[in-house]
Amino acid sequence: MSNLIVILNVFVIVGLVTSAILAVHFEKLLSSVIALGVVGIFAAAEFLLLHAPDVAISEAAVGAALTPLIFIVTLKKIRGGDDK
Repeated sequence: MSNLIVILNVFVIVGLVTSAILAVHFEKLLSSVIALGVVGIFAAAEFLLLHAPDVAISEAAVGAALTPLIFIVTLKKIRGGDDK
């Protein structure tokens, strides 16, 4: 049971680091914002694995949902709806 938790923890951390690197690496802003949302999902999963459900819920609401939504709406308003 303990080995399963360690493997899951390593998987979540590798996913978090990979998606963070991709968020910086992408040239299109919309792709970077989506990768940033994935970072929030992995961070919420890590907090859940660390037995901090209140922080996990906050991270899922803000880091994975609200922040990317604000960025996407801002990009659409700035660019007039087209993705360049």
